[in-house]
Amino acid sequence: MSAFPPSFETLVEKFASLPGIGVKSAQRLAFHFLSLPDEAAQSFISALQEAKNSVRYCKVCQNLTDSDVCAICSNPRRDDRTICVVADPKAVAAIERSHEYNGVYHVLHGVISPLSHIGPDDIRIKELIARVTEHDVDEVIMATNPDTEGETTARYIARLLQPFNVRVTRLAYGIPVGMSLEYADDLTLIRALEGRQAF
Repeated sequence: MSAFPPSFETLVEKFASLPGIGVKSAQRLAFHFLSLPDEAAQSFISALQEAKNSVRYCKVCQNLTDSDVCAICSNPRRDDRTICVVADPKAVAAIERSHEYNGVYHVLHGVISPLSHIGPDDIRIKELIARVTEHDVDEVIMATNPDTEGETTARYIARLLQPFNVRVTRLAYGIPVGMSLEYADDLTLIRALEGRQAF
């Protein structure tokens, strides 16, 4: 028999169902939520409902937005001739934090993963091909993760884009800053050597 009421246990279960949240973290979140003043708790609930009701996919790049076209795609200062292809909106946020990229994005909402029964038709590849076909695009940057699924997805899309007059590039990756070479795996070292630059 649980020491807490069923409604509390249900709240813990809901928090624990979120990615990266274990049972202990879920309990802490539930305790914290219940300790909030009524106004703060209601504000939290309202924010969840508002986000769920208003956030949707940009009709151009498939990123999250609360309008038809996201803030990046509608920004005239962004270079819409360069498209950075990412697996999910979290990758857009990561690249934007660098303040170095001034192009636009295309969010696939997944990667090709036969083991998970996710094929090319299950992610937003068709929308990317349509963008390249219909607009004057100079470069498509593949920024999927450097794992098996990310590599498979990047290579598949690169093959699809071959008939178009567009440059397809891949993000460089290699030895992380501050890492000792002795701890780098073989593939990381190979990629670092391949992506070496003059300085």
